[in-house]
Amino acid sequence: MVEEKKNAIPEEDRFTYEKSDIENERGLERADAKYTGDNIQVLEGLEAVRKRPGMYIGTTAAAGLHHLVWEIVDNSIDEALAGYCTHIEVTINKDGSLTVQDDGRGIPVDVVKKSGLSGVETAFTILHAGGKFGEGGGYKVAGGLHGVGASVVNALSAWLEVEVHKEGGAYFIRFENGGVPVGHLKRIADANDHGTKVTFMPSADTFTETTEFNYETIKNHLRQMAFLNGGVRLTLTDLRGEAPVTDTFLYNGGIREYVTYINTNKIPVNPEVIYCQGAESVTLLDGVTKERIYAEVAMQWTDSYNSDGTYSFCNNISTKEGGTHVEGFNLALNRIINDYARKFKFLDEDEANFTTDDCREGLTAVISVKHPNPQYEGQTKTKLGNSEVRKIVSTVVGEHLSRFLLENPGIAKLLIEKIKNAAKARDAARVAREKARKSALDITTLPGKLADCSSKDPEKCELFIVEGNSAGGSAKTGRDRETQAILPLRGKILNVEKAREDRIWANAEIGNMITAIGAGVRDNFDVSKIRYHKIVIMTDADVDGDHIRILLLTFFYRFMRPLIDGGYVYIAQPPLYKIDLKGKAYYAYNDAQLAVLKKALNLKEGYPFQRYKGLGEMDAQQLWETTMDPKARKMIRITVDDAATAEKAFTDLMGDDVLPRKAYISENAKFASNLDI
Repeated sequence: MVEEKKNAIPEEDRFTYEKSDIENERGLERADAKYTGDNIQVLEGLEAVRKRPGMYIGTTAAAGLHHLVWEIVDNSIDEALAGYCTHIEVTINKDGSLTVQDDGRGIPVDVVKKSGLSGVETAFTILHAGGKFGEGGGYKVAGGLHGVGASVVNALSAWLEVEVHKEGGAYFIRFENGGVPVGHLKRIADANDHGTKVTFMPSADTFTETTEFNYETIKNHLRQMAFLNGGVRLTLTDLRGEAPVTDTFLYNGGIREYVTYINTNKIPVNPEVIYCQGAESVTLLDGVTKERIYAEVAMQWTDSYNSDGTYSFCNNISTKEGGTHVEGFNLALNRIINDYARKFKFLDEDEANFTTDDCREGLTAVISVKHPNPQYEGQTKTKLGNSEVRKIVSTVVGEHLSRFLLENPGIAKLLIEKIKNAAKARDAARVAREKARKSALDITTLPGKLADCSSKDPEKCELFIVEGNSAGGSAKTGRDRETQAILPLRGKILNVEKAREDRIWANAEIGNMITAIGAGVRDNFDVSKIRYHKIVIMTDADVDGDHIRILLLTFFYRFMRPLIDGGYVYIAQPPLYKIDLKGKAYYAYNDAQLAVLKKALNLKEGYPFQRYKGLGEMDAQQLWETTMDPKARKMIRITVDDAATAEKAFTDLMGDDVLPRKAYISENAKFASNLDI
């Protein structure tokens, strides 16, 4: 088991390895210990942030709220990358504020020449002011590159306090009303330690949906940061309940333990995680500047059929769209596997090479690079664009993977056999795919399947995937024919987590969905071609309905991942109860709402109400009024904050191993309600 225990860190590590690898690397990446106001560079007020917060944090919903936490935590992580921070503590306080404290060098407290303010005031009140802008900066490697993190958090907080321990003193400043300083930075005491403590209360004027931090969301993020920064301890404490809740994360094995965690309930083909690391100094385009780029990769094949198990990062930032580091990894993987297969006669002369997808089937890989000057495509930092990284990663992976295969011929044979089976399955899937295409859904002539909408504007169009023909019939009758399309499902779709692709392509229900959505699948999926910007899963509120939902979500996650990443997938929330009173219908979506409704209507004890067991019990008008009318309906948008956590969840819930499902049910049964079994 990976380390993740309440209030404790085990004395013994699971992994045996040369700690000097990481320690040497940290020594080379270590920044200058002299971190003063001269390191802070001013590249403008906070009014723009308060007016348009979405430009800086993406959204003012829950995801944007937690983005504030990531910004402050990332500053502490950057101190760890610089070689000066070993422990980061995150605390959710009783009043709903949040504190991030580290034992790094401490934000500079002396005056910054260009701003005339202390380093703390400059960093927290001026956009694009920070110590992370290359030459003369306080960091060699940093995730936060734009210098807006601290100031944005300040701008979007009702109040924020900073305490810095540095050079024998403790310094303090408070900001209120979106970043307005209450006086200047003051020395308040002597201090023998060093570090920074930031406490902030998110502004309810900005975060109108919620200002409540989610413990599990923060926990998952901190766990990932601990994996990516081996040897750095991160502690999360929640003081809001009757008793404190604490989790501590420390992974001395770094990304090796990350791979093991993701594969917890899978059967490994190579029991030992393959670890590749290396660094190279590269002369950049100006022909003068030399930058040292560090790359590390951990990988392990399992018995899974999934080929989407690659997770990439640059300076701890998740690069969801990949980039040059992933390209370099794929090049090396394909080259080394095929060279080995040719050399040891696993491939005949007349056989074609394995494809990269063949090589990646069942493979979980974590790719992490550290770059002093990363270039990302777009503002979202989701795709790395530095061309020099491709060669470095390819070289590092090529050398280590080749050595591993040569030194472990027994495991190498198992890996090549698995890859060869994947190639055969790919050929079978291609035949099935072609067959499915020829018999694909004709959306204009199959009245029993898709009832399309008349609008051709994807932004206005919605596709309801409905459980059962009965509910499908009601949905077709009650819908808005201009913008709402209906696709009924006949029973449960195939569990794609456990099925090979040839069976998946042969499945009629899956073929219908692929054709209706119209954007392809997997690597060929083009989100710009989707025919509907809302894909709504509408199932019964019972155990079978829950199962169908998770089957559909598994399919979308594995085969149409951009749908989920882009927020195009929704779950409809039909009501559970109906009360008829004086010729008018009232609906409740849960037990709590039912109790409130009974009280509001002054109903006597025992007054009859209807409990819906399925969508089919509603007529077309009721289904429209409660579940499909945009003015009145309730829907849940599906998002994925952490791909690795989602990967593990889908494997646990939909994989072959029963034990993780049993454990999940045991742990979460207390949250279940309204079960109809």
